[in-house]
Amino acid sequence: MPNIIFSEGSGLNDSIYGNSQAPIKTIITQNAEAFENQSMLKEIFDMDTSTNWAEKMTTETSLGDFVDVGENGAYPITGYQEGYSKVITMNTWKSRFEVTQEMIEDAKMGKIKSRANSFTTSYLRTREKLGAAMLGGATAATVTFGGKKYDTTGADKKPLFANDHPSVTKGTAAQSNAFSYTSSQSMTDIIDAAQEKMQDFRDDDGNLLTVSPNTIIIPNVAVMKRKIFAAIGSELDPNTNNNAYNFQLGLWNVLVWPYLPKTVGGKNYFIMMDKQFNSDYECAKWFDRVKLTVKSSIDENTDANIWSGRARFGAGFGNWRSMAIVGEGVTGTAL
Repeated sequence: MPNIIFSEGSGLNDSIYGNSQAPIKTIITQNAEAFENQSMLKEIFDMDTSTNWAEKMTTETSLGDFVDVGENGAYPITGYQEGYSKVITMNTWKSRFEVTQEMIEDAKMGKIKSRANSFTTSYLRTREKLGAAMLGGATAATVTFGGKKYDTTGADKKPLFANDHPSVTKGTAAQSNAFSYTSSQSMTDIIDAAQEKMQDFRDDDGNLLTVSPNTIIIPNVAVMKRKIFAAIGSELDPNTNNNAYNFQLGLWNVLVWPYLPKTVGGKNYFIMMDKQFNSDYECAKWFDRVKLTVKSSIDENTDANIWSGRARFGAGFGNWRSMAIVGEGVTGTAL
């Protein structure tokens, strides 16, 4: 949960606004806690802090296999090679609200509370919307949010979801984590196939990785919720009456993220993720450089009490291998 740092301007305790400072701080803090309890950011992005203007994420190739050298044989020379890298910058975000002198004089605490709540919700909603826009728009190299473009490529300079991820060592052919399906395919078969594809992801040297997808992320679309839960929630095969055991039962944590775009390519989709791999290999990263800092001051022209909030944070993608997008409208490898 992001900490909130409060700083109070001089003389406020002696002003007409003095007694309102503590209640407003409490309102802001409590609203932040309530919103954060429902946040999906921490479930999807690997949350970290930064002390720099930007953070560089790098990957390494894996160490070569052990070699049978025979009795008293010399150690083989093996090593790592630095892979692709990605820089994420820490952007500055600001907003403010005001409490007029008339509100305090007329004891309009309901209106004051509403403005304080809206302020906190705006900050946390912005974070949530940015993360969802970047993830949902990561079939392209950039996404536009709030009139600005944000980079949605991974360390290999390809969009996070692409069907031509290259190898820095040329040890493997191009790999895909963007998969398409048709309306005639069952959701059970789609999930089975996408899971298999992810489990077969290779590193840059062609070595099989330990990717084990365990999370499915979907937008708030009723038909997709019904299909996904029917495919993974039934003890038996939901597509036949032969009572075959459904091995997908109990394997998945399903996250419904209302801020995600409803469709990709005009069609339904979902995202599959290995949460542990995502954390271990710096795939989807979120950096908080400066926590939300709220300061209170008096506007000399209007006598209003101004509450200003400032924060610095940035997000981006490094290693693409923790996630795959699967959709009917996705331009990618057919399942």
